[in-house]
Amino acid sequence: MAEPRSSKQAAGEAAARLVKNGMKLGLGTGSTVEFFLQALAARIQKEGLQVVGVPTSKSTEQRAEALGIPLTDLERTPDLDLVVDGADEVDEEFRLIKGGGGALLREKIVAAAGKRVVILVGAGKRVARLGTSFMLPVEITPFGAGATRRKVEALGPCTAFLRTAADGQPFRTDNGNLILDCRFPKGIAHPANLHRKLAETPGVVEVGLFLDLCHAVVEGRDDGSVQILERPAR
Repeated sequence: MAEPRSSKQAAGEAAARLVKNGMKLGLGTGSTVEFFLQALAARIQKEGLQVVGVPTSKSTEQRAEALGIPLTDLERTPDLDLVVDGADEVDEEFRLIKGGGGALLREKIVAAAGKRVVILVGAGKRVARLGTSFMLPVEITPFGAGATRRKVEALGPCTAFLRTAADGQPFRTDNGNLILDCRFPKGIAHPANLHRKLAETPGVVEVGLFLDLCHAVVEGRDDGSVQILERPAR
């Protein structure tokens, strides 16, 4: 008897069914997207599906190549039909916190190139207020990192932790930058205002708040079922 699918696997497989022949795709980063990549590769093999994808990280690039998913980049393919990515939190207004995998800058660039952005989440990722269950990643330059960290903490106000890798050294993004993981004791009350203030701070490269960049959420549930939520038209 087969084991039941995880909520992440259910979401990833459902998203793969949204892909149509000839699509130009944005390929996100993270554990939930891994199931999407596997399911997409299976469709390519079984159905002869013809697609091309822009990866949002070196890890996704390597995984897609291993699975036989054809790749391109935004220089050759600047407009994407569908972007599929994960999120660490999603609120009721389809705003996101992303960057748990450290790819927030490339993920935001790719999302902005997509006609439609679909976000995959497993159980427990939807929240009433962003920042309540996951810290906000902020990508910063190594130069002046300490000064930038203090400015970020004062803006929050929040407590910012420098992300470290498994070897205890500072985590480096694919762009060579650092990440601050910012804890807000009561969550983020005004995401748009915070995003603007952080983005204007010298030394901040990108903010893990994704606002107005999600068209639909594919939510996997613990029982293996899936719910697809569409953002109302604006």
